[in-house]
Amino acid sequence: MNYAIKIKKILSDVMGLGDRLDSMTLDTFLLGNIPELDSIAVITIISALEKNFSISIHDDEISAQTFRTLGTLVNFVEKKVAQSNKH
Repeated sequence: MNYAIKIKKILSDVMGLGDRLDSMTLDTFLLGNIPELDSIAVITIISALEKNFSISIHDDEISAQTFRTLGTLVNFVEKKVAQSNKH
């Protein structure tokens, strides 16, 4: 499964990124770089990630580092999916 593609789609759907989605790479900074990524967007994105990947994300698992780049967010989701598959 290509997590990056799915996560980019979620980000685009939540924040209405349009054509900017195409230029996003794993190294693209999210926090501080995308004006639409505010606290409400973060909550909406977390909910969408939980629904789309059948994972549960607790408040204490989320930090600014999680949303630093697209790559850090993808790595976070991959780890959560792997953990949920073990249970």
